[in-house]
Amino acid sequence: MNTSPCLIYAFANQKGGVGKTTSAVNIAACVAALGKKTLLVDMDPQGNATSGVGLSKNEKYSVYDVLTDSCKPTEAVFKTEFENLWCMPANISLAAAEVELVMSERRESKIKEALFTLCPEFDCIFIDCPPSLGLLTINALCAATRIVVPMQCEYYALEGLSQLTVTVSKIKKMYNPSLGLCGVIITMFDGRLNLSAQVLQEIKKHFPGKIFKTPVPRNVRLSEAPSFGKPALYYDKHSKGSAAYMEIAKELIERA
Repeated sequence: MNTSPCLIYAFANQKGGVGKTTSAVNIAACVAALGKKTLLVDMDPQGNATSGVGLSKNEKYSVYDVLTDSCKPTEAVFKTEFENLWCMPANISLAAAEVELVMSERRESKIKEALFTLCPEFDCIFIDCPPSLGLLTINALCAATRIVVPMQCEYYALEGLSQLTVTVSKIKKMYNPSLGLCGVIITMFDGRLNLSAQVLQEIKKHFPGKIFKTPVPRNVRLSEAPSFGKPALYYDKHSKGSAAYMEIAKELIERA
């Protein structure tokens, strides 16, 4: 058992389609393969992170049951077939949790309380947030020690980030003063395009020193892996996408 406090990373960006779930799943798998006992928490009602590591969206318990006190946190943690990797799954019932939590006491801290009971069992916990800034994301940010922001390298990449920044500032002030930015992951990068390079420079201006060194390229194998219920590392470890996420995982561990 790990007796030191584990680090909790929230993967957040309210803009959809930026590779957030892909990043959470693949970095969790890579960190786990590097020897860290890892828990992936799916906070998105779509449940894509759950299926992305080969679990059913119909497991006996899920994040929804944890949030509504219908089970113990340990009962909603399932071992995946991959080395050192566990998952707390999600399904569409989680969409109802935002409504049900509104009347709850300490509604913004429900997942924090659950994960803190699990922390002694793990080295790292990764939370895949939904593409919104609602109560589920707020729960994740209240629990997290670090936030990771995946960003697509395109013209609209910075749009809406100011809103995320404001939300993070409010969370730090009101609930979680230890929350900090771990880094920004550049996804779907195409080095052949001048636009990609220009956008990358613009992102670096907004987040100096916070960009992960390795951008994630557009990669067919990364897109194919979820349909097989596997992180890219286990679907095609030699693919460019898998290699990029392994480098990011190593850098994330170094930044801890």
